[in-house]
Amino acid sequence: MKRFQLSGYVFALLGASFFSLKAVLVKLAYLADGPLEPIVLLALRMGFALPVYLVIGVSVWRRRGAVPMRPVFYSFVLGLLGYYLCALLDFTGLQYITAQLERILLFTYPIFVVVIGAMFFGGRITRWGVLAIVLAYTGIGIIFIGGDITQGDNLWLGTVLILATAFLFAMFQLFAKGLITQLGSWLFTCIAMSGAATGILLHFTGYAVTGDGVRAALRLPTEVYIIGLAIALLSTIIPSFLVNIAIDRIGSQATSVLAMVGPITTIIAAILILHEPFGWVDALGTSVTILGIGLYTWFDRKYQPIKPMPLKT
Repeated sequence: MKRFQLSGYVFALLGASFFSLKAVLVKLAYLADGPLEPIVLLALRMGFALPVYLVIGVSVWRRRGAVPMRPVFYSFVLGLLGYYLCALLDFTGLQYITAQLERILLFTYPIFVVVIGAMFFGGRITRWGVLAIVLAYTGIGIIFIGGDITQGDNLWLGTVLILATAFLFAMFQLFAKGLITQLGSWLFTCIAMSGAATGILLHFTGYAVTGDGVRAALRLPTEVYIIGLAIALLSTIIPSFLVNIAIDRIGSQATSVLAMVGPITTIIAAILILHEPFGWVDALGTSVTILGIGLYTWFDRKYQPIKPMPLKT
């Protein structure tokens, strides 16, 4: 195997692992002293991450030269859906369920891509798609019937919020494909993240102003600031570019397959750091869900869920 390809596999594994640490870091922030609203933690995340994306985005833009403005606008707006609304629902859901359950539920988002793509975007559900749906939700059913990780203050509310996150992220991916084709993954990511940051920071400002003010909202333990920085670097900036590099070196198919390491990383980190329970029923259900998504990702290589969105430039 060429060193170029080998590095792509390494980057894909690292990117998936770093992304999957996000749930554990968010739970750690909630366990810190004092109440913490999801929008405040999101504001910390984007406050640290946005300058990096702006610098990289401007650099890529300058190298490209002329950039059509219509896909730029759509990418900015789509960022509000994919990185703002999804993140808000996700961070809120993590208040109610374990990090492990959150990662397993989010891991099923390709199923929403399959179903929505077939219903509205000219795609088709193949036999591997049907098998993925059956196995993935059978695994989740096993976990809910007798698993130890289905604990939380409001299990069903948290579950609905995370499934809604998976649904919206699937919509984001379906619409993003044509934009990425036009702008390139690096520029698209930077623009979409800038759109998300705009929504998050405006939301935070409204929350703070209607409360005790921005200063009071940001009066947080040092530990929370450290965790916010870790979420921005380890679970946002670094993995987003690691995955981009991996896709460039080994392709999106192999990168998607290697993303199956994500739930495993979350499980290990949640057990070691958060001391969450994990029994044999959880292991069985998780394995069945990962098997379903993995089989679909590996075998259904010709599946095209959406035609690139036509945009006049």
